[in-house]
Formats: sequence, structure tokens, C-alpha cells
Amino acid sequence: MPGRGGAALAALAASALLLLACKPRAPIDYAGPVGDWPEYGRTKGGLRFSPLTQITRANVTDLHVAWIYHHGDVSDGSDGTTRTSFNATPIVVDDALYFCTGKNRVIALEPETGRELWAFDPKTKLRKLQGPYPRTCRGVAYWPGDRTGSTSACRARVFTGTIDSELIALDARTGEPCADFGAGGRVELREGIGDAPPWEYYPTSPPLVVGNLVVIGALVADNQRTDAPSGVVRAFDAVSGKLVWAFDPVPPEAMARANEPGAPRYRPGTANVWSILSADPELGLVYVPTGNAAPDYWAATRAGLDAYSSSVIALHADSGAVAWTFQTVHHDVWDYDVPAQPVLFTLKTELGPVPALAQVTKMGHIFVLDRRTGEPLFPVEERAVPHTDVPGESLAETQPFPTHPRGIHPERLDPADAWGFTRWDRAACAQEIAKYRSDGIFTPPSLRGSIEFPGPAGGPNWGGMVLDEGSQTLYVNQMRVPSVVQLIPRDEYERIKDSGKWVYPNELDPMEGTPYAVRRGPLLSPLGAPCNPPPWGTISKIDLVSGETLWESVLGTTRDQAPFPIWLHLGAPNLGGALATAGGVVFIGATTDKFLRGFDSETGREIWTQRLPYTANATPLTYRLRKDGKQFVVVAAGGHGWSQPGDALMAFALP
Repeated sequence: MPGRGGAALAALAASALLLLACKPRAPIDYAGPVGDWPEYGRTKGGLRFSPLTQITRANVTDLHVAWIYHHGDVSDGSDGTTRTSFNATPIVVDDALYFCTGKNRVIALEPETGRELWAFDPKTKLRKLQGPYPRTCRGVAYWPGDRTGSTSACRARVFTGTIDSELIALDARTGEPCADFGAGGRVELREGIGDAPPWEYYPTSPPLVVGNLVVIGALVADNQRTDAPSGVVRAFDAVSGKLVWAFDPVPPEAMARANEPGAPRYRPGTANVWSILSADPELGLVYVPTGNAAPDYWAATRAGLDAYSSSVIALHADSGAVAWTFQTVHHDVWDYDVPAQPVLFTLKTELGPVPALAQVTKMGHIFVLDRRTGEPLFPVEERAVPHTDVPGESLAETQPFPTHPRGIHPERLDPADAWGFTRWDRAACAQEIAKYRSDGIFTPPSLRGSIEFPGPAGGPNWGGMVLDEGSQTLYVNQMRVPSVVQLIPRDEYERIKDSGKWVYPNELDPMEGTPYAVRRGPLLSPLGAPCNPPPWGTISKIDLVSGETLWESVLGTTRDQAPFPIWLHLGAPNLGGALATAGGVVFIGATTDKFLRGFDSETGREIWTQRLPYTANATPLTYRLRKDGKQFVVVAAGGHGWSQPGDALMAFALP
């Protein structure tokens, strides 16, 4: 029994806690800025940084769920349809929030209440794709109208691409198709592409509106064949839907073959553009991040088509002509395509401001270029890389490495680096690493099997970067999970292809037209954890002036992948991007665990977490539409290929 003094102290402590609990919250400051989110990355240059200040590092712990909208477009594949993935980033413009679902419905909501304004169903014909990817639609685009050519019914338009390979224009006010656009509001994107199964070619990323043009690329399935569908990028008139230009990524030296009689209009096998585009309307340029020429892991048969592969390309917005190109990987055989939106910003230098472009790659390289010319603003070194030992293959002797900032991903994995929860699985990982060729970054595919680290998903991926122009800093998330890539001789592939062992993420792809198929998958311990040391997911802040990493924080836990109580703060594989605000908070989901997190932008400390019904493999957005209104943070929680599919669009605000 405590004495009277102890009891008094306990009572005093309880009273203090009660007073703290009842302490009124500080009033919300309504004097700050307002702002919407009119583009996928807030700006056409994809900054993903918001000037809003109502939500701060001091009050972020008071965030609560303001509204949830369930769209219902969910399939786990058991109903005979293709599995869905909801990772859209909505746009908010003219008092409406617009987004698309994995089944390609487009929905408009009231941004402050989540009340549905309208929903459009394109009634896609392709319910079952049979391909390797879940159905996804990352976003839509908005055209405000030119006040001259459009009808009053479609003065402002929302554009979306579908799994049926169509570009659709909708009335932003009603959701009805714009009858004057194409055929009844639709433009067919397969024209000139050539024969391909439906799952091999379709857009997943949002179109880009530049002036009165709508520009769009498309996903092309990896590693299927040398004559895969073309990676053409096209621009259509926003009113009529007529084709204005097409950039077929065929280098000049390969043009003669492209014009052979009977060839498809657009050259098969060219580097595709599946990720998010950017634009500088003042310079009149569209910035295109390209993937690989086909197939990803064999370059000997490309006949020069990879000159535009794994590059950032600037196109003249009025014609589609190439203004400049910068290649991040030469003769790419690692699936190291440029996965993320080029970020356009103003770089502050001693000689004055420079219009710049920052491009992150799967290798954890960040290239900073003059966006007028494509010239590096900081030195880029060509360094010798490992040679191939596969007969018939020929690779580049060197690869470009940025020196400022330096690479942010580890570049090598050796047996001594093996990690495990126990001595047993650590020893098993060391044995696995020793089995394969592992000569550091850019170790080429081999018949023995090669360790690819970063893996083909990165490092960073389509979530890209956030860039704060004011502080000249950027934020980038990445995963750190090695893969094994092995070339399989054609006759061996024919024997094993139907064995039933190849289930995502362990893939076996044919690479038809080459001497080899390819096997690839993550390098995991017997207990299912990555064989490299954690953290397996990070988010970092980088100073563009000094080139230094200011902080690196662990992103994610093993929860939702490992059973309780093995919920460890070791980082997690992540796909999806971040949002940063002037209030000092960096918001990100992205991980394999079901959380949305807030990090202090100055220290990198995790200061807020919110449990979600599904993983949030999307980039969040924020907006505040009225001076007397609340700032909202919104994220799509809808899973990915590695997690349960869902349909929740969730908004958070202060009380």
C-alpha cells in the first residue's frame, strides 16, 4: 500500500493528466494560403510541393478522417476479371475532385465532403487481361477550354486513357462524353500499333494537357518479344480529337528500316513511355521519360532502337520534334527504364536562376539538367561497368553516373553483406548470393544468374520525387530489395514454361526473337525477407545546393507481410510517391504495410501515422479551396500487386 505522500502524488499526477487532456486545441490559423491540385503532380512539372500551411508539424497529430469514398471497383481475380489496383492521384480544379479507378470509371466528387457529383463508366470490353499486371489507372487530366472551339456542353474537359486503349474526353461538369471529340468522345489508340494482345499495350498513366493538345503514351508489357508494340507518344487536338503529331522513338539511323513496305505505321520494339509526362508551356516543350527498347534483358537484336531507350527526351509541343535527349543508361539490359515524372524547377546558382529538370532513376541516380538544352548542370561521369559473358551480347563499356547529388542506393551486394533474422537464414542468404554473379551495379544478366541491385523495380520508381524550390531540396523514397536475373536458353525455356512455378513476383518471360528467355525475382531468405541488410525502404531529403543527403529515414515496417509479433521497423518495399507542404510535413503511404505517414521535413522524424484499410500505393495530394476552409490531405488506399485490392479514397483534415 502506498503511503499518504505517494497517494497525494498519484492524485496530483492524475489531475495534471486530466488538465492536459482537457486543454483546448489551438485555434486553426485561417490566414494561410489557399490552393488546389490541378495536375497529377500539382504542377505540369510535377513538383508535388504545396504552399499550404494550415496543417503543420505542430498540429499534424490532430488530423482525423474527414470523409471516405468507396467506389466499389474491386477485383481480386477470383471472379474471373483481372485483379485491380487503385493507386490514382486525383486532381482538384474548379471545385471538383476527379479521379479514375482500376476499372477505368471516372468519378467527380465534392472536394470538401466527398459527395459524388457524377460517375462515368466507359464499359470497357476487356474484363480479363491475362497479362502480368493488375488493372490500374493512375490519374486523369483537365483541359480548361479555349473559349472558342469547344461547345458549351464540353467547355472544360477531363481526359482519361483506358485499358481498351482509348483516349476519352468528358464534360468536366456532367461526366458526359464530348461528342465532338473523336467518335462520340473516344479516340482509338491502337491505330498504327500493329497486332498485339489487349494486355500488351494500353495507357496507365494520366494524359498531359499542353495548351489545346492532349499528349499520351502507353504501357508495353515487358520481355515478351523483340517486335513488341511501338512506344509511340501522340498528341491529339483537345476539341476534335484529331491526331496532331506522333513521336515514334526511332533514331535517324534506323529510319530506313522503319519505312519498309508493309511495316506497321509505328515501329515495333521501340522504347515505350509508360510513366508520367511533364511540360513547360513557356518553352513549348514536353518532357518524356522512356522505358526500354524490347526486350528488356537482351540488346543484341535491337538494331539501334535503344538510342532513345532509358532517356529523358524533350519534344517540341507543337510538332513532336526532338529538341534534345539525355540517356541515363546506355544499351539497357537491366529494365532500368526512367520510371518517374521529370521534375521541372528553378535552380538557384551564383550566376542567377536556371530553368532545370531533375530526373530520378531506378538506380537511385538523380540527374539535374538544363531543361532548355538537356545539358547536365552538375558533372556526370562515364564510369567503366562489368562486361557481359553471354555469347552474342554486346554492352556499353561505361555508364553515366551523376556526381551531384551522388547516388542514393547501395551499389553492391556480396556474401559478407547477407542478412537474416537468424544465423540459419543469414547463412542461407550468403550461400544464395555466392551462387550468382554479383559485380556491383550494372552487373549484366547471365546464364549463371546475376544479382541485380538495385532490382528492376528500383530503388525509386514511378512515385518519383518532391521538390521544394524555396529551400532547393528534394524528397525521394525508394526500396532496397535485390533481384536475381537469369537468361534461360530457348530449349530449356520450352521445357519449363508450363511447370506452374512462375507466380508473381517470380517471373519467367519468353523474350521471343532472342536466343533466351529470362527468369527474374526477388532475392529472399527462407523466411521470406530480403537477403540484403535493412532498411528495405527509405525516404530521404537531399540538398541540391550541396548535393548532400540531409536525412534518411526508415519507411515502413514488416507489418501486413509478417505475422505478429514480428512487426519490425526495418523499412518496407514501396511503390507510390510523397507529398510535401510548406507546413513542414512530408506525407507518404507507398509501403507494403497499411499506413499513411507524416515526416517532419526538417528532421526526418516520423511524427504521424494513420492506419488504413488497404495499402496506399499512390501519391497523396492536398488542397484548401476557401480562406475560411480546411486543408485536406487525400490518398487512394487500394492496394497493389503485392497486397489486397481496395477502393477507399480517404480525406484527412484538422478537427
